Amino acid sequence: MYAFKTRTPVAAVDFATPPDATEIAYWRKHPNLHGWMEALYHDKGGTHERFNCTPVSLTSEDLNELERAINENGLPHTTGFFFGESRLEEIAIDRAFIADARAAIADGCFVFYDSWW
Repeated sequence: MYAFKTRTPVAAVDFATPPDATEIAYWRKHPNLHGWMEALYHDKGGTHERFNCTPVSLTSEDLNELERAINENGLPHTTGFFFGESRLEEIAIDRAFIADARAAIADGCFVFYDSWW
C-alpha cells in the first residue's frame, strides 16, 4: 500500500503511474485504510472489481474526509486473505501521511494511492 505525489496531472482513477511519482507513504498491512480507499475508488467511478494495482487520486477534500474517518474511528473494517489486521499504531502513520499529502498538494503536486497484493 503506497501513496505518491507527482507533478503530472492524473485522472481520478485507473491511470498509469507517472514517471516522476515519488513515494510519500507506505503501509505494510492496513486493511481498514485500504477498504476506505476502495470505497473512494468506486465513488470516483472506478470499475475494477478487485481493487488491486488500480490507483485513485486524492484531493484535499478526500484527505479531509479520510482525516474525519480516522478521528472518528470510522475506517471500515476490512478483511481479506492477504490483509492482516489494522493496528492502532497506524493512526500516527495515517496522520503523517495526511500532513505530507496536504503539503504536496499545496506545493502544486497531485497525490494518489495505489496498492499491490
